[in-house]
Amino acid sequence: MSFRTSGKTSLLGSCLCALALSAATATALVAVSPPASALSEIKREELPPPLPPATTTDDASPGAVPLPDPIHTSQPPSGGTESPEDGQPAGQPDPDAAPDDVSPARPHVTPNGELPEVIYDLQRLPEPVQRMHGLILEACKSGDINRLKPLVGTGDGGTQLSLTEIDGDPIEFLKGLSGDTEGQEILAIMEEVLSAGFVHLDAGTPQELYVWPYFFAVPLDKLDARQRVELFKIVTAGDYEDMQQFGAYIFYRLGISPEGRWAFFVAGD
Repeated sequence: MSFRTSGKTSLLGSCLCALALSAATATALVAVSPPASALSEIKREELPPPLPPATTTDDASPGAVPLPDPIHTSQPPSGGTESPEDGQPAGQPDPDAAPDDVSPARPHVTPNGELPEVIYDLQRLPEPVQRMHGLILEACKSGDINRLKPLVGTGDGGTQLSLTEIDGDPIEFLKGLSGDTEGQEILAIMEEVLSAGFVHLDAGTPQELYVWPYFFAVPLDKLDARQRVELFKIVTAGDYEDMQQFGAYIFYRLGISPEGRWAFFVAGD
C-alpha cells in the first residue's frame, strides 16, 4: 500500500495498519522504522488499542486478523434494537442514551439509514456558524496558529481537540499534532476540512451541529465517484481502503454549534 509523503494523510494509514498488529509486533516495527512525526504519535494514541489475535476457523485465511465491527455511533446502547423503522430517526443519537454513550466528535453514521443532505452553500449556515467558520478559515490561511487562540472554547463548553484528555495550552497541543514546528501543517489540514461540504446534524436537539467534512456522517461505501474525488483531497486512496475496515471516515473533522461555538477538531475513533 502506498501513501503520500505528506505527514497529514500517510500518518493516518500507518496508524490504522498498526491496529492489526499485536503490541509486540508494533514495538518491533518502531525499533526499525525512522522516527515518526508528532502527528503520527498523536493519532496512534487516539485510535483504538491493538486488536486481539485472530481466532482460527476452518474458512479463515492464515494470519487473518479480525476487524472491528462497523461503527454505529448513532445506535442505541447495548441491548437496544432501535432503527429508523422502529421510530428512531436515522443518523441521530438515542435520546434515552446516557451522555457517555454518544460523543458528538465520533463518526456519526448509520450504514442502512437515510443519508444526510450534503451542503456546500455557506449561506445556509446560521450567522453565528458562518462567522466562526470564517474566522477559523481566515486563521488557517494566515499561517499563524496563534490566531486560533481566541476562537478555542474553554471550560465545560471548551473545544474538544482530542478524544482523550489534554493538558496545557490548546494551541501548543495543536502545534504538537503538526509535522512542522509552527503548526502550519495542521492549519493546512483544517483549511482543507473546512473547504469541503458539510452536514447539519440533529436539528432542533441539544446535540445539533454543523460538521465538516460531510464524510463524517456518510458511510464510505455510499460515496459516489465525485465524492471520492473530494475525499481524496483530504486523504489518500490507501487511507480510504484502511478506513473502510472501520466503516467510517476517521480523519480530522470539525464541528460548530448553532450558536457559533467551536465544538471540536479531532481525528481517530
